[in-house]
Amino acid sequence: MKKEECTEMILSAMSEKGLTFGEMAEKVGRHEVWVATALFGQASMSKEEAETVGSVLGLDADCVKLLQECPYKGSLSTVVPTDPLIYRLYEIMAIYGMPLKAIVHEKFGDGIMSAIDFEVDVRKMEDPKGDRVIIELNGKFLPYKKW
Repeated sequence: MKKEECTEMILSAMSEKGLTFGEMAEKVGRHEVWVATALFGQASMSKEEAETVGSVLGLDADCVKLLQECPYKGSLSTVVPTDPLIYRLYEIMAIYGMPLKAIVHEKFGDGIMSAIDFEVDVRKMEDPKGDRVIIELNGKFLPYKKW
């Protein structure tokens, strides 16, 4: 079984059972964004976490095992995404990426934001002009080493 097939099984089972990523996160005991990341094959779960998911969703042993494997991270297609929400995030980085990089360098120096020591949160803010999506990226600053 390939990870993509396992992901399809997971999403199908969640849909059939009417479960959200937030509900899955409660069952696993982790943050909903991290759980969603793992269920999409971009993070590895512990044996206990994977077995919990398998039990809740009725997954076979191969899929439970795949949830525990170290993933090939960032394995999305290199083609510009066509899904509107993912495209907008891509567009945001195309427009604001260089300005954000410049501001990070002004405030912290020459370095990067870790994607390892990292957290993401998604919140909804109600607004009379239309609800707002708030995505918070929180990563440790890692300065480049000189040698």
